Amino acid sequence: MENLISVKDLTKTYRTGDVDVHALNSVSLNINKGEFVAISGASGSGKSTFMNILGCLDTPTSGSYSMDGLDVPGRNKNELAELRNSKFGFVFQSFYLLPRTSARENVELPMLYNKKVLSNEMEEKALNALKSVGLADRAGSMPNQLSGGQQQRVAIARALVNDPVIIMADEPTGNLDSRTSYEIMEIFQKLNDNGITIVMVTHEPDIAQFAKSNILFKDGKIIANNPVKERKNATEELKKIAEPAEEKPAS
Repeated sequence: MENLISVKDLTKTYRTGDVDVHALNSVSLNINKGEFVAISGASGSGKSTFMNILGCLDTPTSGSYSMDGLDVPGRNKNELAELRNSKFGFVFQSFYLLPRTSARENVELPMLYNKKVLSNEMEEKALNALKSVGLADRAGSMPNQLSGGQQQRVAIARALVNDPVIIMADEPTGNLDSRTSYEIMEIFQKLNDNGITIVMVTHEPDIAQFAKSNILFKDGKIIANNPVKERKNATEELKKIAEPAEEKPAS
């Protein structure tokens, strides 16, 4: 498989008063294209810091990091922003949708900073992204008219709209019930089957079972990196759960 992410001796140190806190301690890891990786660990284990560095939202204190053949450390803020927008799609626990903006307009936002997308292409690309997550009929809906699961689908469509090579998902099911969480995992598994690499931080062991491999962090280090032996299929798991009552908009 072709390598997508390679980090070697990645270290992140924060200064707190007179004390150095090692959020990451000489982490080395390769992630190939087409992988679906779940990252877990206790609060403070380093998993979120690691993800932020991978997503070019933070910079390491030392160590090397290459992404799709590009060296990342040493790039300025504008270069990092361009890398984020062209290579990554981000999905967060809190959705981060603009409240007075329709689903379609929320999905269009990343394209405003993408010089490769013409203004007359944005609406069609946004509608196609919403269609891919099963929300073609809710393009004109405002976030407060959508359930939590539907809002997260809009957020996934927004992450997809610039055709990223990798999706970084930080606790994407943290605010969702079990069935809706499995529906989101079904979308992720289908995206992964179509070639998109996914790196997902989760504290939920059952959600980690939908990935292809699990990485465990402790005290700023990777202490385990194993393939998922009994991987769950989200479509099959959803069949085991009774159909819910009609979803209501999130409060």
